[in-house]
Amino acid sequence: MASNMASKKDIRLITFDLDNTLWDVEPIVARAEKTMRDWIRAEHPGFVARFDFREFSRLRHAVVTERHDIAHDLTALRTEVLRRAFVEGGYTASEAEVAAVNAFDVFYAGRNTVEYFPGALEALTVLGRDFRLCALSNGNADIQRVGLGHLFSGHFSAASVGAAKPDPRIYLAALAASGVTPAQAIHVGDHPEQDIAAAAGVGMRTVWVNFTDQVWPDLPPADAEITGFDELVPVIRRLAGV
Repeated sequence: MASNMASKKDIRLITFDLDNTLWDVEPIVARAEKTMRDWIRAEHPGFVARFDFREFSRLRHAVVTERHDIAHDLTALRTEVLRRAFVEGGYTASEAEVAAVNAFDVFYAGRNTVEYFPGALEALTVLGRDFRLCALSNGNADIQRVGLGHLFSGHFSAASVGAAKPDPRIYLAALAASGVTPAQAIHVGDHPEQDIAAAAGVGMRTVWVNFTDQVWPDLPPADAEITGFDELVPVIRRLAGV
């Protein structure tokens, strides 16, 4: 158990990771990527004739290596990769800028078409009646476009904060904006280091989302573990003492 001596009845804020906590992100990104590439093939056939899509991985590595200022910002990173690709495919700088933004928009529409884990929205709806809910994510999902805007009072991403989890700044920003102390908050997430250890490190209680029967690594354990969203509401109520 993570140590926390504050009264359980003080819990006011529940923060949630998004990708792989509320939905399985890998198939979402794969579909969005395919849709974007199909769009590029249809709208930019001349580019496709001059550029091998397999080069995207090389360009991404180059951008991550060279552009530390945007390595945590998945929107800026992907857009820059696309821009460089269009330049390599023979586009002028201005043409590449426009094409990259348009291609990213196609990708982003698919990236925000999510399928929630069973019971996720129901659990969020119930918890939202008693607690303030906030999203904390390294990813670039849009909480309005995925249908969470009415449930979450805030969304702190790696891009908006300027640092990715496990950096504590993303947690501290959410706590400050919500006007609560770490002892008054619980974080729910799937990643042992980025979610559980990082949140515990600033003094929050934690719930580990383990839907794939993962083995816990050599870290202090979470305050609770769930294997399905039907377990979340009673676990939160127990931790909050309500």
